Amino acid sequence: MNQTPGMTSEPQPIPGEMQGGPQPEAAQGEKAEVGVGPWEGELPEGDHWDPDLLADGDRRNVLDKYRYWKHEAIVAELDSRRHNFHVAIENWQHDLNIGTVVRTANAFLAKEVHIIGRRRWNRRGAMVTDRYQHVRHHPTVEDFVAWAQGEGLAIIGIDIFPDSVPLETYELPRDCVLVFGQEGPGLTPEVHEAAVATLSIEQFGSTRSINAASAAAIAMHAWVRRHVFNQHT
Repeated sequence: MNQTPGMTSEPQPIPGEMQGGPQPEAAQGEKAEVGVGPWEGELPEGDHWDPDLLADGDRRNVLDKYRYWKHEAIVAELDSRRHNFHVAIENWQHDLNIGTVVRTANAFLAKEVHIIGRRRWNRRGAMVTDRYQHVRHHPTVEDFVAWAQGEGLAIIGIDIFPDSVPLETYELPRDCVLVFGQEGPGLTPEVHEAAVATLSIEQFGSTRSINAASAAAIAMHAWVRRHVFNQHT
C-alpha cells in the first residue's frame, strides 16, 4: 500500500486510553466521553499530525490509528487504497436512506458515492463519514449514465424486476457502480434500461422488499467478498 510520507498504517498507542480489556463505564447519569484527550508526553513528528488535535484532543468518529491525524491526511490514506466499486442512489424525494448508504460506503471503502437527482440530501445518517467519502452529484440519470460509461464502469441496478437475477449467484464485475432507487418507487425506468444487469436479493420472510440502505450494505459486502476475499459465487 502506498503511504503518504511520514505516515504509518499501523495503529498508534493512544495516550490516556487503556490498552486491552474493557474501558471504564461512565457513572450513571453521565454522558460517556467520545474519543481521546490531549496528547500526553513528547509530541510526535510527521506532517500528518494535527497540532490543534494534539493540543485539545480528538473527539472524531475515526479509527484509533487515525487519532490526531489531519482530516486531509486521513482522506489521502484512504484514497491510496480505495476499492474499484462505486455506489449510486436516486434522490428525487429527499430519500432518508442516503446518509446511511454513505456511511456504509465509507466502511467498505467505495471509490465514490453518486447522488442522482436532487443535490440536497439528509446527512444525519452519515454520521460525518461524508467528510472522508467522495460524493458526486448528477442532476439527471442521463448525466450519470454518460459519466459511468465514460469511466468504463458497468452499471448494476439493485431492485426487484421480472428480469432481475439473484445477487447471490451473479459474478459482480470489479469495475462497477451499484445503483439503488428511491425508497418506495425503486429504480427509475431510465436506470433499469441503462443497467447491464439488475440484481435482486433473496428474501425468505413475508415482506416484499428491504429498504435501500439495507440492500446497499448487502450488495457492497457481496462485492467485497468477491474481490477482496476472492470468494466466488
